[in-house]
Amino acid sequence: MSQIERNQSILHKYIPEKAVPVISEWIFKFDFKLRIKKSRSSKYGDYRPPIKGENHLITINYDMNKYAFLITLVHEIAHLSNYNKNKDRVKPHGEEWKLHYKLLMQQFLIPEIFPPDVITALGKYMNNPAASSCSDTNLLRVLKKYDDRQHTVLLEEVPEGTTFIYNKNRRFIKGEQVRKRFKCKEVPGSRDYLFNPLTEVSIVDAP
Repeated sequence: MSQIERNQSILHKYIPEKAVPVISEWIFKFDFKLRIKKSRSSKYGDYRPPIKGENHLITINYDMNKYAFLITLVHEIAHLSNYNKNKDRVKPHGEEWKLHYKLLMQQFLIPEIFPPDVITALGKYMNNPAASSCSDTNLLRVLKKYDDRQHTVLLEEVPEGTTFIYNKNRRFIKGEQVRKRFKCKEVPGSRDYLFNPLTEVSIVDAP
């Protein structure tokens, strides 16, 4: 089995089938290592340029649905492509990176890869992509429709006063909405935290 075939067999588990040939070729073309990581609350993926002769390195969280995984992966490959052309002379998420991201993503915006609602939301997001796709509430809300959420709900879906668990064992009570986020009080304790409305939580007690 060739390296490209091995890459394809792994990618089939994480991204839409029709995107596999292109991504497996890019792994070979751009000569990078792809590592699937455990869930990280601070980021979905990252890119690291070559250090001391090593390969480019891209890491992606394992627990995303296949559409979110592909979008994040192309985001990081755009960093690699931008680095190859501009090194550290430009901003990480500046106009140069946005151009690379748009060019790389363009070929995936087809019904054979993404559902229509994802194509629509992703197309709007790509007009001016941000540092993280999760900063686009509309795109993230559409993507979360395809998550396998057997034991969690979105914070925006539960009523005010609900006690919920976040990050495995921390308990909070949902409070009022402050601009685009919800103020939630940790219990026991009295400290307030602001939560994204699309945060996945487990309900303990509803009012």
